[in-house]
Amino acid sequence: MANRVPLIAGNWKMNLDHQQAIALVQKLSWTLNDADHDYKTTEVVVFPPFTDIRSVQTLIDADKLELGLGAQDLSKFDSGAYTGEISGAFLSKLDVKYVLVGHSERRQYHSEGDDVIQAKTAAAFRHGLVPVICVGETLEELETEGQSAVPVRQTLAALAGHDKLGEFVIAYEPVWAIGTGKVATAEEAAAVCGKIREALAAEFGEELAQATRILYGGSVKANNVAGFLRSTEVDGVLVGGASLDAEEFSGIARFLKHIAL
Repeated sequence: MANRVPLIAGNWKMNLDHQQAIALVQKLSWTLNDADHDYKTTEVVVFPPFTDIRSVQTLIDADKLELGLGAQDLSKFDSGAYTGEISGAFLSKLDVKYVLVGHSERRQYHSEGDDVIQAKTAAAFRHGLVPVICVGETLEELETEGQSAVPVRQTLAALAGHDKLGEFVIAYEPVWAIGTGKVATAEEAAAVCGKIREALAAEFGEELAQATRILYGGSVKANNVAGFLRSTEVDGVLVGGASLDAEEFSGIARFLKHIAL
């Protein structure tokens, strides 16, 4: 993992209203504090729905919580007649640091292709947000192209054509493992993350590649997270359903306790 700080990201998807969000964040913070969690050695970030962000941001600010705040999407546009869209400018005003870009559910249900993902990545950079660029292959792509070809291609497409790259995170989520209970092996996840890092080094240089955090996502739970994060290639996890349970998500965030150093 070099000197990269592990990132544990909780994507709530379309779950929890603003009152439930406050309750979950309070419980998560208490649980991590009771366990003496060190946020400097493992960063923990929640990604609530848009309607919850202000409530969560207010709680984090008022109680001086060390949890990070992310959003699940952003518009490629900064402002204008784009009904239903959310500008990165709005998110940065709410102290959002991270934003998911190109999640497989956006690609699948909203037909977001590489061009849209690239434009949203550019929007994140413009507004000082850190895009968490989600990449991964479907079962069909796995069978026809192998495990790393699609994630590498999607990564390079999202990062192409920018005048200057800001900080970004890559999240490798094999589509066939999201919410299915199927999980890539730790060795498979490490191999794909390694291929992504090799591609970053070839395209942008070794320094950037070594500084970039690459996460694994797909049916991650407290009882399997340590296996993934034993590899020096995997710098954290993007968690879906398990992030809605404070105890379970806290267990994931405390993965270091399960790894023999």
